[in-house]
Amino acid sequence: MYPASFEYHRAASVKDALAMLTRFGDDAKLLAGGHSLIPMMKLRLAQPAHLIDIGGIRDLAQIREDGGRIVIGGLATHHQVATSALVKGKLGMLAECAAMIGDVQVRNRGTIAGSLAHSDPAADYPAAILALEAEMLVEGSGGARTIKAEEFFIDLMTTAVQQGQILTHVSIAPIAAGVGGAYLKHRQPASGFATVGVAALVALGPDGQCKRVRVGITGLGPKAFRAKAVEAALTGKAPAAIKDAAALAADGIDALSDIHAAADFRSELARVYTRRALEQAVARAKA
Repeated sequence: MYPASFEYHRAASVKDALAMLTRFGDDAKLLAGGHSLIPMMKLRLAQPAHLIDIGGIRDLAQIREDGGRIVIGGLATHHQVATSALVKGKLGMLAECAAMIGDVQVRNRGTIAGSLAHSDPAADYPAAILALEAEMLVEGSGGARTIKAEEFFIDLMTTAVQQGQILTHVSIAPIAAGVGGAYLKHRQPASGFATVGVAALVALGPDGQCKRVRVGITGLGPKAFRAKAVEAALTGKAPAAIKDAAALAADGIDALSDIHAAADFRSELARVYTRRALEQAVARAKA
């Protein structure tokens, strides 16, 4: 299908894009990589009267270290995140996650901010962003604000980014020595989306016990979430407790059911992949 008619605008800067968002209001949509918005426009699930292309704002495509944190510009592509020496060296689990997104074409065009702002329940990044306790930097006409990952994902395809605001950067503390991370997923063969995806971070103490645990899960429910029951069950315990902790991965979640997986199957996938991701994270923490 062809999308409904719209006016195309190309923003030269974040300030320019914000001015257009203010001018056009609810009739405007931002275009970054386009892998989320364009298919929706073709199906006429989205019919913006004004399309604001921010793809030319190259400052938003940079990945840098600032103040001891890794700052990823919203327009950084999945390929950039997956291959960045800085990300691979200090946020290996995020690079691993980015490398699993879609296919080569998607990774070359899709952007981290576009994926996060779209908040597809089967997207890969949200699980990793939650486990890494990232911070989202958002700009609007009223100024800038920071949103913690745990407060960012509100519901199905809904985030804390408000109308007239732009997600400009993602800020993440490097993974420290003695901390292992892993992202694993059950991949939909056609799309590459996560039927279920699990990101795990584990810090081991001198006694070999899990002193800090973070688990993010995507694909199971209407939004990605922190599996706090799993985290609590494993914190302060030896890695031998992983299996019992992982059994709590789907607790309290209204699991999705669709043509790809029934709710019961998704719940079991969450338990299995949580166990596998935690085991791999522990192995890497020991390395």
